[in-house]
Amino acid sequence: MSPVSRAFEKWASVTHFTFSSSQNPNLVIGFHTGDHGDGSPFDGRGGVLAHAFPPTDGRFHYDADESWSIGQVPGSFDLETVALHEIGHLLGLGHSSVQDAIMFSGIPAGAIKNLHADDIQGIKALYNV
Repeated sequence: MSPVSRAFEKWASVTHFTFSSSQNPNLVIGFHTGDHGDGSPFDGRGGVLAHAFPPTDGRFHYDADESWSIGQVPGSFDLETVALHEIGHLLGLGHSSVQDAIMFSGIPAGAIKNLHADDIQGIKALYNV
């Protein structure tokens, strides 16, 4: 299973949502650099890692200039951890003030995070589940 698929599965496990691959997806995930046409240009290495837009938009972009990894690698960002955060935005969550929450606004290179009670409470409150 890919890192992004694992991230979707984690959100599915705490919500009523199901996610699947499709020939005609509602969501498109990609790697981009600089100005890539969505009104939120990337700023190169060391800045914004990725962004995703609220549920009705269906776009999730990684900054291709960053150093990406699968798992904990010093100096790189874990694809699954960042996907977990960005999927939270796709589902409608904003940033959290709880530093250990996946929805906290920043993460250091080499770190791995998972869903936190704050993230789970937030998504359940948002969708009344």
